This record gives sequence, C-alpha cells and structure tokens, in this order.
Amino acid sequence: MKAQPTLICIPDISGFTQFMSDIDFELTSKVIPSLLNNIIYSNEIGLKVSEIEGDAVLFFRPGELPPFKELVRQCQFFYTEFYKQLTFLRKKYSDSDGASKIPKILGLKIILHYGQEVGLMSVGKNIKLIGEDVIVAHKFLKNNVSINEYILISDDLLSQYDVEITGDDFHWANLKEDKIQIEHMGDLNFSYINLAPLLS
Repeated sequence: MKAQPTLICIPDISGFTQFMSDIDFELTSKVIPSLLNNIIYSNEIGLKVSEIEGDAVLFFRPGELPPFKELVRQCQFFYTEFYKQLTFLRKKYSDSDGASKIPKILGLKIILHYGQEVGLMSVGKNIKLIGEDVIVAHKFLKNNVSINEYILISDDLLSQYDVEITGDDFHWANLKEDKIQIEHMGDLNFSYINLAPLLS
C-alpha cells in the first residue's frame, strides 16, 4: 500500500434521517438504493467507488485531477440526474403513502476534497481509503452551512488549480467562503455554492 495524492468526492443524500423516520420501511428500502445507484451511474469522470455509507457514496480518484470545469460539470450532473430520479420514483411509487414527500424531504450535497497522502487498503473484495484526509473529507459533512444542497470544495482542493476560480465556473450562484474548526486539526477552510438554483 502506497499513499498517493487523491481526489475525494462524497455525494451525500440530505434529509436521509427524516425520510427514514417519516416514511415506511418498504418505500425507503426501494428509494434509497435507487438513488445511490443513480449517483454511481452518473459518474462520468472516472471516479472509483470505495464504499457506500448508508446515505452517501465515497468516491475517489488517485493521481491527476480532472480540469476544474469538468469537475464542476460532474457535480451539476450528479445533482440534475438525482432530481430526475426523485421525480421518477415519486411517480413510480405514487400508490404508496409518503411518495409525494420524496422530492420534498430528500436532496443532495457534494463534498470535494484533495489529500496529498491517501492510502488504499483491501478489505475482502472492497477498497478502503485510509489517511487523515479521509477523516477531513468526512468532517466537512458536519459543517454550519445553512442550506441543504450545495457543493463544498476544500481549500486543499482549490489550491491545486492554478487558474483563478471565477463566476464563469459557477454561472448559477455565488461561491461563498466558510470554515470548520476541528480538534487537533484547527481551522479547515472551504468554499461552497448553492445547488438549488440549477433546478429553476
């Protein structure tokens, strides 16, 4: 096992806990796997699946980063395809109680981070990611961003792109800056952008 620079991408279904508690198990057991599969099959930039974490997919891509515009387009595609699937599932299960709540409760947020030293470890038939940056990527899920659907991009990832990140890259909303504070790690800075305007 050799650690190497790696892009980490975590599309995470927001509203998952509420959905699981408000909707009967028969419906949730069909909807959530369908959405997770939709996320996996919407991958167009060669991301690899490390694991599925209940309400999220942990993707990784070692080595050279994709162009920034390509990465943004991939996030847009994850989001728009996710909502197409929400609409499809609402119609497919329209006879079930709670089907109308599917697109009202569920949404998508996407965490993007870059680690200089991420290791790959085989556990059975699965590839597990290890290293401090894997922990950091998951910590970014626990932030104070007030909106439910967004792309969060760590400063560690943004710093890998030499070009200035401009409004042309995010034509639908403004990129904002924030940070989280983590014990033993200090402040972790990131930028985020609202995904919701893409549906308007």
